[in-house]
Amino acid sequence: MTLLSPASPASPTGAQSVAAAPLGPAARLLPALAAVYRAQLARAKVARIPLMFVASFQSIGILVMMRGVVDSGDNPSSRAVVAGSSVLVVAFVALNLLAQYFGKLRATGGLDHYATLPVPAASVVLGAAGAYASFTLPGALVTAGIGAVLFGLPLTHLWVLLAVVPLAGAALSGLGAALGLLAPKQEIATMLGQLGMSAALLLGVLPASHLPQAIRLLRALLPSTYGVDAFADTFAARPDWAAVLGDLGVCAGVGVVSLSLATVAYRRATTR
Repeated sequence: MTLLSPASPASPTGAQSVAAAPLGPAARLLPALAAVYRAQLARAKVARIPLMFVASFQSIGILVMMRGVVDSGDNPSSRAVVAGSSVLVVAFVALNLLAQYFGKLRATGGLDHYATLPVPAASVVLGAAGAYASFTLPGALVTAGIGAVLFGLPLTHLWVLLAVVPLAGAALSGLGAALGLLAPKQEIATMLGQLGMSAALLLGVLPASHLPQAIRLLRALLPSTYGVDAFADTFAARPDWAAVLGDLGVCAGVGVVSLSLATVAYRRATTR
């Protein structure tokens, strides 16, 4: 900071002028992402147990209900029910609750806080999405284990959830954040999150082979169904790993697109 004297030619009026100091550089993506993730994770820890309990309890309840109408054993229906109920845990948190969270932030002016920080927009979206999705893996594993026992399916490949949960979670988190940021009102964001979770329930848990063709087309548009199909295929006696990797690849691709859309929606919401 340089102070000019009254006699300086640059200050003919005799008034003192101060040269503006340059602003510091904006935070890089990865350090900013880590900081936002830790902050959101600390905030979400308060509601961690209720989140895990509610998300898991409703999925286990669906498993018990479907056990009365679906035959157990190695068949496409039982695989779809167990896989769909497991991924539903992710949909409840990543899609439903994240849409409500960003809708509330926008309605209450909470986005203004993040807009004043020198962090990339992508770090805010990814940090919040990652923090919420972090609580879904234990519930998904518990649901899958109980479902496999109920329906007489092998427990051998439950480790595939380590890939299914983050990839399906990324796709659903981006979609949930975009819905919350684009909704004109908080109530509409809540409604859209609930509708999205209902779609994940109906189109993910019910076997695709039992759905009408028009509903199957709608099912193909929901990113979580690819995670359901990937996990369901691993319950077969001889899993088609090429199909599993293909479905996981679709989840990853949709995750990149949906998180990019959420980032654009965030920039739009903070520049209005």
